This record gives sequence, C-alpha cells and structure tokens, in this order.
Amino acid sequence: MASTIGSTTEKLSKLDINGDWASSAPNLHKNLSFLSPDQIELAKMLLEMGQSHLFEHWPEPGVDDDEKRGFFDQVARLNANYPGGLVSYLKTARELLADSKVGKNPFDGFTPSVPSGEVLTFGDDNFIQFEEAGVREARNAAFVLVAGGLGERLGYNGIKVALPSESTTGTCFIQQYIESILALQDASCRLVQGGYQMEIPFVIMTSDDTHGRTLELLESNAYFGMKSTQVKLLKQEKVACLIDNDAKLAVDPHNKYRIQTKPHGHGDVHSLLYSSGLLNVWRDAGLKWVLFFQDTNGLLFKAIPASLGVSVTKQYHVNSLAVPRKAKEAIGGITKLTHSDGRTMVINVEYNQLDPLLRATGYPDGDVNCETGYSPFPGNINQLIFELGSYIEELTKTGGAIKEFVNPKYQDSSKTAFKSSTRLECMMQDYPKTLPPSARVGFTVLDTWLAYAPVKNNPEDAAKVPKGNPYHSATSGEMAIYRANSLILRKAGVKVDDPVHQVFNGQEVEVWPLITWRPKWALIFADIRSKVRGNCSISQKSTMVIKGRNIFLEDLSLDGALVIDSVEDAEVKVGGSVQNKGWIVENVDYSDASMPEEVRIRGFKINKAEQLEKYYSEPGKFSMTP
Repeated sequence: MASTIGSTTEKLSKLDINGDWASSAPNLHKNLSFLSPDQIELAKMLLEMGQSHLFEHWPEPGVDDDEKRGFFDQVARLNANYPGGLVSYLKTARELLADSKVGKNPFDGFTPSVPSGEVLTFGDDNFIQFEEAGVREARNAAFVLVAGGLGERLGYNGIKVALPSESTTGTCFIQQYIESILALQDASCRLVQGGYQMEIPFVIMTSDDTHGRTLELLESNAYFGMKSTQVKLLKQEKVACLIDNDAKLAVDPHNKYRIQTKPHGHGDVHSLLYSSGLLNVWRDAGLKWVLFFQDTNGLLFKAIPASLGVSVTKQYHVNSLAVPRKAKEAIGGITKLTHSDGRTMVINVEYNQLDPLLRATGYPDGDVNCETGYSPFPGNINQLIFELGSYIEELTKTGGAIKEFVNPKYQDSSKTAFKSSTRLECMMQDYPKTLPPSARVGFTVLDTWLAYAPVKNNPEDAAKVPKGNPYHSATSGEMAIYRANSLILRKAGVKVDDPVHQVFNGQEVEVWPLITWRPKWALIFADIRSKVRGNCSISQKSTMVIKGRNIFLEDLSLDGALVIDSVEDAEVKVGGSVQNKGWIVENVDYSDASMPEEVRIRGFKINKAEQLEKYYSEPGKFSMTP
C-alpha cells in the first residue's frame, strides 16, 4: 500500500501544473495509479493545453480502467500522426479559429494575376512532342493515388476505385489506372535507348474506410497485372475534432473515453510520403517525378504523358494539370498571388474566393471571360506533378505539414458556438503555399473532353445541375470516355458519326459510339495514328472494344459491335465491313432495387444483342475480314 501511495505521489509531482493539478482535473488525479510514465506525460500535455474537460466524467479507479488506458492509446496515436504532435495541432487550431471568428481574409494583401503555363491543343505537333517527352520520362516517375473516400456521395456503397469506369468491359477505376501505369512503364523503357525495365512505383493513400477493401480488391485480382512489390498502401489517420474557439477537443458522443475524430483532408498525402521514407528511396533509385491523382477521373491518363512532358521541358518544380474554365464556374482557378511585401505564390484559389479577390484588387468586373471565351485563370483539376528533389527539400523543412484551414459552422452571428464539432483540414494542392519565390510553379491546360470527367455526384444531385454545367456523375463520366475515344479516332482520320442526345437519370448526355481500348493498345496519339490506316468508319450505334497490343484498323467499316483481342506476339489487321445488331444502351430506373448499384447510378445498361468477337491466341500475322 505504501509503495502505491509513493508511486502515486511521484506521478502527481510529474503531473503538477502550476501547482494546481488537482483542481484542474480531480477525476484524472484519482486514476493516476495505473497510468504509465508515457501516459502521464500525455495527460500533462493535455492539461497544459486546456483539455481538462476530457476527464470530467471519469469514474473511480477500478471502473472502466481498460477504457481509460485505451483513451491514452488514442491520444498517443493522434499525437504521433500529426507533424509537431497535438500541441502543434491545437496551437494552429486556435490561431485559425481566431482568424475565422473575426472574418480574416486569407488573401489579405495579395493581388491576383494570371501565372505562366502551357496551353496544349490535342493532336498538334507541339502536343505530340510533349507526349513523347512524357513517355520517355515516365520511367523516372512515381504515381500516387489519393483514395481515402467511399462512394456514398455517388449512391454507391463500395470504395470508389472499385466502381467500373465504363460498362463495355466493366473495368474498374483502379484496374484502368494500374494498366495505364504498366503501359507507360513498358513504353518508356522501349523508348529509352538500351533502357532496362524499370518498375514504376505506385502508392495508394487509403483511410480507415477504404484500406481493407482496397487491399482485398488488389489481392483478389492479383494486383491487376502489377507486381505486388510495386504497390504501397499508406493509411491516412483522422484528426481530433474541436468544440469551440478555444480548440477544446470533442469527446466522442458514443464513447466518453474517446476523442471524436474526422478526416483531415487529402493534404495528408505529403506528410505520409515524408514519414514513410519512400521519397528518399525513390531519389536514391534515380527517380525524378511524383504524380498525384484522384480516384475517379476516367480520362486522366490521356492527359498525363503530355503534362509530364511539359514538366520535363519547362523544368517545373510543380505542375498543376488544368482545363479551360468559364468565369465563375464552380472549379478553383490557378492563380499567381503577389503580396504587398513582395512574396509570390502560384496556387489554386477556390472559385467563390477568386471573384471577390479580383474585385477588391482593381478588377471591377471580377472573374470574367477573356477573348478565348474562358476565364484567363485555368481550372484546377487536382492532378499534380512535382519534381522529386525540390519536393524532398521542402518537406524536410516542413516535416510534411501543409497549410491548413478551418471551416466551423457557427450557430449564430456571434460566432461563439458551433453547430457541430469542426477540425483542421488540408488539401494536397496547397503544397505550393510554403514554397520560396524561386520555385518554378506552372500549369498545363488540356481540353476538358480529353482530361477531366470526375465521377462524384449521385443521380439526384446531378439532375439538379443547371443546364450547360457538367454533371460529374457516373452517367456523364462514362459517356465522356466514349466521347474522348471517338474524338481521338476522328483526329486520327477515322470517320466517326455524330452522337445522339439521350436522357438517363434526369441528365441529358451525348451518346457517342461505345469505343474503348486497353492502355497497352494505345497510350498516346502517335500510337493511335500508327494503328489506324486507310478509310475507316464507325456508325453511332456501334461498339468497339480493343484489348490486344498489335491490332491495326485498316479500311474498317463498323456498324454494330466488334470485340477484338490478341496475345502479345500476334499482329492483327482488322478491316472490311462489320455489320450486326450490336449493343444497345437501355434506360434503367434509378429506383429499381433489382439492379446493381453500379448500373442504377448510371441510369442505363448495355444489352449485348449481337457482336463479332475475335481472339487471336497464337503468335503470328493475321487479317480479320468478315
């Protein structure tokens, strides 16, 4: 008994806060005897940071002791997973909450202007040169997919990367991404004289919600052809919630021994990469670039080769992929900001901040379209290319921390109470905010039809989008893939019929021929041009699925459905007139619970009435004519 009293006294002395520990947390004081020295230190830190309320409801020793220890296990994790620990998190939170309460403008003192960047036109000589430069350099790149979100907002209960990107093959987003990286890997090594086979690293940032299911999806599909050693999953942790302007930590409403947590945002990818040590491993292996992308943009890899080519040619430290943006469109604008003290940065400014910022700094009309018919500030699509050396240098200074923001929902205009708990958030595109003025930060603008068709809105929300604005739904995302492939083939000389307009799930979309191909068939425009010969034509009602690498279209007339595949060493010329009933796009009622979710959220299914399907399983040269 005496030894217990002695150890408790010793622990109390360690916990002493301005001589007033007992009054600040009497219930904690009663429970000290079973805490470890490390837990004592965490308790002391919490009291010093004004968090004594966390212990108000703790009962006597002997009641829920394991839960109490579990509380400190959680605090230890929250402390370890944030750059600078919980002390840094709470200090930053108080500063940002104070700024929020007084309505401080984060851009106060800054004047916006249009930064320098590269605007590309698909298929011209400049574009083709950038694509080749990008493919050549791809062997020196690593890819990072930010995939922490579920598909609930889409009306899909799975993880978003498991959602089929299109219905002709059912290829899910993560399979499409992996096959695109593998195609880049192969093409890059073939382009480089004497180039040996490099394995492009692929990192996926997951969350508690997606980690297990992402791993299961990869393992059950043999990583979709990629070596498992190439793929690394980094799990993002959540951050503590806050209940008032003093940054008091929120107790979980379902468990008084837990702190409530919420996601911190995709900006965590930087601190995860930094703390994992992967960046130094990549640098030591000779890699030069890191490409960041998000989970459901089926067009992305049509834009990556040329954009990487721009980074290489312009020697950008940061290259933001962008699309033309209409003035006041609900998409952030890439903007150069110059402070009155001389500081400059090139960053994404959200659309609801850009217009008032322009009006406040000498542009009375705000964000308006220029002679091109678009805003001079290109639209940020959150796909980023970083130069690895400068990235490591910057993260070494910051510990991987990204400038954060807080967005509390106040109960009233006094801004003293929150409607619900809030937390600090960060976005990966805010990385340039801490870069020195010498950093080369630019952008690459690509046609929207080629580069950007995210799938993020459920059918009800998409149907409410004002006419002329993008739906960003599963319906529009799939139709955008067919449109892009049709337009690319047109540019290569194929006669592709115009689309028809149809309405699915309340959304009017263009229905082009259902044309898809595996990335290994054609990765860049030069590949397409080399594999299309003579006079080829495709009718609007047609479907064409190309799976093999060495398949050449030569004087093909397609009016129906054609599915063609071949082994690596088979070369197949596809020509003649293919006519059949084809595949028919049929409406599906979103409320029809008998249909799978991935079909219902599109509002259509494909009825495979008739097709010509050929598979060449032996090496050699073949001609396919019906």
